[in-house]
Amino acid sequence: MFVIVVKYLIPKGYRGLTVFPFVFIKYAFDSENKVLVNHEKIHLRQQLELLILPFFVWYFVEYAVRLLQYKNANLAYRNISFEREAYANEQHLNYLETRTYFSFLNYLKTNKP
Repeated sequence: MFVIVVKYLIPKGYRGLTVFPFVFIKYAFDSENKVLVNHEKIHLRQQLELLILPFFVWYFVEYAVRLLQYKNANLAYRNISFEREAYANEQHLNYLETRTYFSFLNYLKTNKP
C-alpha cells in the first residue's frame, strides 16, 4: 500500500480514494488517521478479490443502480456494498485479519432512506 497526498484529485466532500495499490488522501495529517486508513485498506482487499478492474465496474454499476433507487448521490454512495462494508468495519482495526473472502456480498441488501 502506498499512501499519497493529493489535495486536488479527491472529490469535494471526501478525504480518501483507493486505486490498488495506491491510497490517495486529501490531507497529509490523514495519513495518521487509523480509521480512515483502515477504511481504505478494506477497499484494497475488495479490489484484490475482484481483480481490480471488475471492482470498479461493479462499483460504478452499483452506484448507478443506487442513484436510481434513492435519487440522492450521497445515499447512493453510502449504500454501495463496498462502502457499507468499509464504513461498518473501519473502526475495527483488526477487521482484515478475520474478514472472509467476498464479505462485501453481505452488504448488498440496501438500507431504507
